[in-house]
Amino acid sequence: MTATRSQTTMPTLRLGHDGPNVSMLGLGCMGMSGMYGQADEAESVRTIHAAIDAGVTLIDTGDFYGMGHNEQLIARALVGRRERVQLSVKFGALRAPDGSWGGFDGRPVAVKNFAAYSLERLGVEVIDVYRPARLDPTVPIEETVGAIADLIQAGYVRHVGLSEVGAETIRRAHAAHPIADLQIEYSIASRAPEASIFPTLRELGISATLYGVFSRGLLTGSKPHGAADYRAYLPRFTGEAGARNEGVVQTLRAFAEARGVTPAQLLVQWVLARQPGFVPVIGARTVAQLVDAVGALAKPLSAQELEVLETQVPLGAIAGERYAPALMKHLDSER
Repeated sequence: MTATRSQTTMPTLRLGHDGPNVSMLGLGCMGMSGMYGQADEAESVRTIHAAIDAGVTLIDTGDFYGMGHNEQLIARALVGRRERVQLSVKFGALRAPDGSWGGFDGRPVAVKNFAAYSLERLGVEVIDVYRPARLDPTVPIEETVGAIADLIQAGYVRHVGLSEVGAETIRRAHAAHPIADLQIEYSIASRAPEASIFPTLRELGISATLYGVFSRGLLTGSKPHGAADYRAYLPRFTGEAGARNEGVVQTLRAFAEARGVTPAQLLVQWVLARQPGFVPVIGARTVAQLVDAVGALAKPLSAQELEVLETQVPLGAIAGERYAPALMKHLDSER
């Protein structure tokens, strides 16, 4: 990608009433740290640079992506570019040396500990949006949010975000401290937030950053790459559900071809048309994937096209849950 900052602009919007102004699309960096199998670090850095040059300002990560690797990678990529981006960081997920998951810790003392390590790994003095990755069922959300508020007062964080929580938790958190945005999975395959979560956000003046727009590559026809790719264990990619979903993927591909766009562009366009004012976070791992996704902005879906597409791929068309049952139980957003 040859675009430079002076050559490329992207529309921006504000996250919440008092949150940061961010680009219409964000870049999610999880896939650059092993979650989808081995990644090329040099290509990951080039992808972050290409995103910034394309006008993307929101960079999203988690302190548990690659057990800190992702933050260190972003730090290298942002040398000389920090002032051009806003960093969104999730915290709280616990990992073991073998990569296994050990739950979530939302205690105030843990929040401040996580933040200290993230600031060091990222090589920054302040995190723009800091958010618990999940709800800790043993800690009131008010206490977790209160710890982030303390970090804001101390100058280490600018805004509070949430991730994968339901309407009741959103209300409680927002009453404790203004929330900039909720990060949640949303795509034409995952539309549950439309029922109560999105109306609550709009009522309260909270924005959303939407990940999983491609349903982890399912909707663009991507397949798991061996045992190291955790998608091999997700219900939508396997068994009868996986076989059924192949038909939906082909429907999307045909619709995209008829419009003269790629499947990835169509999926981004659907989210932008369905939820205007919210920010899709694109999980690109390569420059080519990033360029493809950004190209979606050139040809928005019309209201008529949106209606036709949803007739062909209606609510509930995708089979299987987005995570295995054990993980679904921990999602406050699914209650």
